[in-house]
Amino acid sequence: GAFSSCFTLLLSLTVPARLSGSHSQCQGRVELLQAGTWASVCAVGWDLAAARVLCRQLGCGRPRAVPLPCSPTKAEGDVVGLRQVLCAGQELDLEHCELQPGDAVSCPSKHVAAVNCEGEHGAGPGLAPFRLRLADGPRRCAGRLEVQRAGRWGTVCDDGWSRTNAAVVCQELGCGEAQGLDGERPRFKPGVGRIWLDDVRCRGQEKSLQDCAHRVWGYHDCTHHEDVGVVLSGPAQIRLVNGPDSCTGRLEVFYNSTWGTVCDDHWNLAGARVVCRQLGCGMGLSAIGGARYGRGKDPIWLDNVQCTGMEAALSECQARPWGTHNCGHGEDVSVVCEIQVRLINGSSSCSGRVEIFHNGSWGTVCDDGWNMTAAEVVCREVGCGSALSAPVGATFGQGTGEIWLDDVTCAGTEAALSLCQVSSWGSHNCGHREDAGVECLGKSDFFPIRAGICVFIIIIIIV
Repeated sequence: GAFSSCFTLLLSLTVPARLSGSHSQCQGRVELLQAGTWASVCAVGWDLAAARVLCRQLGCGRPRAVPLPCSPTKAEGDVVGLRQVLCAGQELDLEHCELQPGDAVSCPSKHVAAVNCEGEHGAGPGLAPFRLRLADGPRRCAGRLEVQRAGRWGTVCDDGWSRTNAAVVCQELGCGEAQGLDGERPRFKPGVGRIWLDDVRCRGQEKSLQDCAHRVWGYHDCTHHEDVGVVLSGPAQIRLVNGPDSCTGRLEVFYNSTWGTVCDDHWNLAGARVVCRQLGCGMGLSAIGGARYGRGKDPIWLDNVQCTGMEAALSECQARPWGTHNCGHGEDVSVVCEIQVRLINGSSSCSGRVEIFHNGSWGTVCDDGWNMTAAEVVCREVGCGSALSAPVGATFGQGTGEIWLDDVTCAGTEAALSLCQVSSWGSHNCGHREDAGVECLGKSDFFPIRAGICVFIIIIIIV
């Protein structure tokens, strides 16, 4: 009657569910939260279709056994709240099934429904793993917090939200550090659809937000105007170590306040390109496995990293969860990048103002300390033979943009200008009127001809 219709309507608003009476959240007695009390479902009428829906809702994959295992006898004091749950099996959760209210009297059996699902902790086969994202923000590491559950994205209520919670999100997304203090709640556009989590309480040691204490999935007393917003500092820091320069070496990632390595499973040139671009080291030349630049120390943070090559940061590439791997340090990844150097405004490609590509843009080199030794390194790097001169004072015109290097000191044996001793990138006390230049002998292919001409002239003079 009217009571039954109202009861069914109330259940359809939110149907928090759980499996109890076992060591696993993916098997046990079926219980639904009704008016603040967990109530069981009568076993009569409970079928495989309903079990499929519940396992999916809980993030536990599919029912393990067909037919279902025998339902356990009701626990002492157990309340039967539903006589029957009628599902087609394709629903995402029980709220889309027909729910018929009942009680212990209306249940013709002493048994209640039970389910044994395949998965554990939300990782059942065929179901997408727990995922996070920040939506509708100005960048990837700032926005409205959303979590994916049962294949659907939903929001998180800000009740009790803290900076500790944000720090866990930060680590899970590989986005540096949480910005702001407790009580500060950055606001973004309200979300739509489900509000998956409420009253989240993290201790700060959790590897994932789903490991923090929280209300039952989908159970809340919020509206979307209370959706959590998070602002994080940016992508996870990376570095190349143990190589000849900062653009060559073993790849390491800073996560959970610790530097760790990356396993070479599935590692390829696309990943190296992302790393080199993120470091401002030009193009990626090589993606090397097998700990070419030495074995790192624990932890191994990333495994099965798969990049398209278009990502702005390594942390945007697909990979196994942080710290999950099947590798040893003999499989540590290494990367070789190319810092590009060019000569501008000269009479040929082998003379001109020295410009170097760093951090995504071309910039100049200050002439403080600039000399023939440095010019020799540049000429060799651009394939133009020996240096003829090292002009200073913007001889080839003033550049624009950044002045990347100052006080360059070279030994003369370096393979690239970036291997010389320099001050910090972008640190200088110069203006573009001090841009350095070089004049080189010319392309190495023409050197024998030039040398031959010189010899011929010398012979004529002697004769």
